[in-house]
Amino acid sequence: MSFGTKVAEERKKLEISQKELAEKVDISPQYLNDIEHGKRNPDSDTLIEKFAKALTLDSSVLYYLARRLPPTDVRQGISDDKVVAAYAAFRRKLKK
Repeated sequence: MSFGTKVAEERKKLEISQKELAEKVDISPQYLNDIEHGKRNPDSDTLIEKFAKALTLDSSVLYYLARRLPPTDVRQGISDDKVVAAYAAFRRKLKK
């Protein structure tokens, strides 16, 4: 599933229009339409967080679908070994 597909799916579950969601996350309806149709991706962590809040989703899901890491300590000062171990643990968890 893509970021845009998830946003569209959750928006429809909440029964809100593209215009309403665009207003909640402070973007244009056209930009939201482009995101939902896979033509654009969210351009900032702030936007991902706004989508998560507006759609009542855990932002981790949206970061994953956007193929980004959250703006936490995860991005800073981590050794290569820890990155490799984290991805290995992630893959193991997905296989279960």
